[in-house]
Amino acid sequence: MRLHSDFFNRDVLLAAPDLVGKVLVRKFDNDNILKFRITETEAYRGEEDKACHASKGRTLRTEVMYLSPGSIYIYLIYGMYWMLNIVTEKEDIPQAILIRGAGEFNGPGKLTKALKINKDFNTLNIADCDGLFLEDDGYKPKLIPSSRIGIDYAGEEWASKLWRWTDTSSQSNPLSAKLK
Repeated sequence: MRLHSDFFNRDVLLAAPDLVGKVLVRKFDNDNILKFRITETEAYRGEEDKACHASKGRTLRTEVMYLSPGSIYIYLIYGMYWMLNIVTEKEDIPQAILIRGAGEFNGPGKLTKALKINKDFNTLNIADCDGLFLEDDGYKPKLIPSSRIGIDYAGEEWASKLWRWTDTSSQSNPLSAKLK
């Protein structure tokens, strides 16, 4: 079953752990399809979260975070890696889930490179995007929360929040399929 935008129309701290175990589907122009089970997510919770891009307010870069739930937020880090995020909460409340890992890809940059995800997806909505969407096949992950990665600049209070979730059972139930 394909996820709809109502899945994301709630606080990121509820949606981010629920996204772990869902299936990320990438459909290419040649009709090839890649599917990977999401194994790790990370939450960024609005202007009050010093690790969130929206902590500095509404800018050209962060405008997408203020869009409707399910909007895709793509940004470039280190000049070479695209990061895939899905906006949560109501419009004008800037929260997003970073997809940190799926299938055999244990890093957000490796994942987007393998799936050829780039800025072209920015601002599209995952609920009605033909080339990139999410499915729920009923899989129930075993989650472990931990602190977010690479955000020491935000200060100890924000860096130590347990807002990252990893599926510890994902290796016993991987999903990595290339379909035609």
